Amino acid sequence: MTLRGKVTLITGASRGIGRAVALRLAREGSDVALVARDEAKLQEVAGAAREHGVRACVLTADLANGEAIEGCVAAAQKELGVIHHVVANAGITADQLTMRLKPEDWDRVLQVNLTGAFRLSRAALAGMVRGRYGRIVLMSSVAGLTGNPGQAAYAASKAGLIGFAKSVAKELGSRNVTVNVVAPGLIDTDMARALPEERRREMVAHVPLGRLGTADEVAGTVAFLLGDDAAYITGAVINISGGLAM
Repeated sequence: MTLRGKVTLITGASRGIGRAVALRLAREGSDVALVARDEAKLQEVAGAAREHGVRACVLTADLANGEAIEGCVAAAQKELGVIHHVVANAGITADQLTMRLKPEDWDRVLQVNLTGAFRLSRAALAGMVRGRYGRIVLMSSVAGLTGNPGQAAYAASKAGLIGFAKSVAKELGSRNVTVNVVAPGLIDTDMARALPEERRREMVAHVPLGRLGTADEVAGTVAFLLGDDAAYITGAVINISGGLAM
């Protein structure tokens, strides 16, 4: 229970990596504020988290809406107290060749993935600075490190998170606030399972470890970055891709 007494707000917490992170942190003792659009799925995650003896609150929001994001932070603080940790996991994609990518799709991907993480972090930082303690983990992707054909908007948003994290890490290190990035590769989530089997095999063939990663493996890294063992790590980008990006 290395995170007992802490409060963590997690976006995109209803499924996949976000769900795995929420349950791992609950197992480590952290109270959790769960944010996504699907209330029914969030309630299921909250129930599973409470089985570990922690508090959990459910907050529904469209992360393209800046006011809704800030409202979630305020609601979480009202119910659970000061937010010690933020995990900005929510993300969307609009896969399309750049020549065919609609400007409105580009805008929405950047709004959710990058601006949403900025608004979320900014809203939580005041309490972290006052308490001289905070941990922020931003969920990027190997696409943000290497680019990916047909994912210009997604890759740009995920690369932007890395620059954002490094800047905030330098701004707030003196206040004992760390900001780090996790960059997963091919992870066994609903998105990967939706791919045709042949396409999935082709992608895995490029992974030196020869398999998809798991959401629990990503969650373990997030838990580490939030814990005391990572207190001297900030501005880092942790690549969890089985060697796909190295």
